[in-house]
Amino acid sequence: MGDVLPKPVLLIGAGALGSSILKGMRIAGHAAPADLMIVDLKPGDEAKAYAEAGAQLNSSPDTWRAAKTVILAVKPQGWHAVAAILNGNLGAGAVLISVMAGVQTGSLEQAFAGHAVARVMPTTGVATGKGVASIFSATADGLAAASAVFAPMATTVVLSDESLMDSATAVSGSGPAYVYAFVRALEKAGRETGLSRMHARDLARGTLISAARLLDQTGEEPDDLIKKVASPGGTTEAALKVLCAEGSGLDELVLAAVQAAHKRSKELG
Repeated sequence: MGDVLPKPVLLIGAGALGSSILKGMRIAGHAAPADLMIVDLKPGDEAKAYAEAGAQLNSSPDTWRAAKTVILAVKPQGWHAVAAILNGNLGAGAVLISVMAGVQTGSLEQAFAGHAVARVMPTTGVATGKGVASIFSATADGLAAASAVFAPMATTVVLSDESLMDSATAVSGSGPAYVYAFVRALEKAGRETGLSRMHARDLARGTLISAARLLDQTGEEPDDLIKKVASPGGTTEAALKVLCAEGSGLDELVLAAVQAAHKRSKELG
């Protein structure tokens, strides 16, 4: 049995990632609207739906002291201003969970002295209850709270060293966009080889979904699954010779992309 989520939960920031977390909570059912306080200057539909169902939306700071778990889902560049507002308005036992890329635990611990802190890098796939989340915390309370929030809606990986969070961010945090970019390219290639826009769309997206499902359900290695599709001298082999060309293929391109994201994650910290 997983850790019990300390409630009430205060979510600061209900943008793309914050809204995804709210959707994941709805699917997981481990935090009712009455357990949530949401703060966002421009709340979206998900935040408004929670408010209509009983969550507190943009309540006054004096109510935040009741929160046991605080999720920081604001832009990394603006977190200092948020910290200034939160300081003095949190209860002594509140645990801070940051989903902000690049912001180091040491900086958070300094800004929120006396509070346990955890860093999490989730994918927006948590909105479907099938996301991925990398977790780091130097404290048992931080790790327990972060696991309680995300384990019901994501495959979680607990990192032993915070320095690995930049790599996790570059691989899984940013990774969904890499996959979407590949699907976009596959759709475009389908159109340019004669398929209609709709057929190219359905075939490219359906292929990704079915391939991912097979990878998930079988647990087989990618190389083994590739061999099952790529017959010697066949069409797939011809395509892979281009896609995986040594020195200029997919491996090198993805490595360069991940290195760029890794570098930017460090810069944001």
